[in-house]
Amino acid sequence: MKTFKAGTYINQGYYKSFQPNPINKEWKLEDMEIIQLLSQAEREVGRLDMFSKYVPNINLFIQMHVAKEATQSSKIEGTQTNIEDVFLNKDDVPLDKRNDWIEVQNYMQAMNYGVELLQQLPFSSRLIKKIHTVLLQGARGEQKQPGNFRTSQNWIGGASIADAAFVPPVHSSIPELMSDIEKYAHNDTAYFPELLKIALIHYQFETVHPFLDGNGRVGRLFITLYLVSKGILKQPILYLSDFFEKNRGNYYDNLMRVREKNDISRWFKFFLVGVIETAKKGIFTFDQILQLQKDSEFKINKLGSRAANAQKVLNHLYQSPVVNSSIIGDITGLSVASAYKLAHDMEYLGIIREVTGAQRGKLYLFDNYINLFK
Repeated sequence: MKTFKAGTYINQGYYKSFQPNPINKEWKLEDMEIIQLLSQAEREVGRLDMFSKYVPNINLFIQMHVAKEATQSSKIEGTQTNIEDVFLNKDDVPLDKRNDWIEVQNYMQAMNYGVELLQQLPFSSRLIKKIHTVLLQGARGEQKQPGNFRTSQNWIGGASIADAAFVPPVHSSIPELMSDIEKYAHNDTAYFPELLKIALIHYQFETVHPFLDGNGRVGRLFITLYLVSKGILKQPILYLSDFFEKNRGNYYDNLMRVREKNDISRWFKFFLVGVIETAKKGIFTFDQILQLQKDSEFKINKLGSRAANAQKVLNHLYQSPVVNSSIIGDITGLSVASAYKLAHDMEYLGIIREVTGAQRGKLYLFDNYINLFK
């Protein structure tokens, strides 16, 4: 790492593009601070993975983790959607927020699709392209070659390429650079710890910026997919976008510092601190979920004969914490009137909260659960 050279700036006339060097080579880890952080990060990720095995019906809760990741990753790009808005029907979303809502929905679909694809495809350019297609469908970037690497120059920041903060490599080099990333992801002969490998892959992907739109979201999304594909995580439950969003300035600064000063060490340290903090928060959140489960079921048992239907609603709320009487009716098979009555009972017990104040079309939030992810 002491001899690391990120790449070269190439004069293109009125701007300079950055041509990164390949990463598929042998890496040696000598920085003791990185080694110490790596040991702690691996320990915390191991604890999170182990903890997840003891959470009953963990699939009920994964969707909320995905929803938080989607809102925070999109927020880095300027999208403004709260986690509770994610679970609204499209018609319930104000028109001025609908494009943001679509982008977050697409991110969730792309993540779920990516997890499914890992059963058929390895971590690869092909998988990344398929995810990118889902990410941009029907959204603001749908005209920017979804699922295809760019065939023209792009840039980051600035009103034009002439005053851009960063200009990625020329489009003709993208196939070779992405092939290098893919080979490195599957290079088992030159050992390097997986957490550092994905940190390096994420940096290189954001530097190559192979798509015309959606590079940041795709690059953050596949961190989790990579860890699942390598067996570091059994379930997709570690998401770094919240850490990156809260430290947005440092996130971008550390990526640029690699390109400008060849300082890959600082990026690795930043990434590992993010893994440590995120894994710890994940464990805490699961612990709080288990306590909430216990408290909610204790309240539900007070409903006597209606407890079974209330439990069905509660299980649904763990996956999608916004309901109305129609959804409750679909879940339980109750009539509209009975569904309203059940909602009223669950609200009285403090499990859900009505948020519209309307006589009709009432919406109920599972507030205590949503707040665990804020």
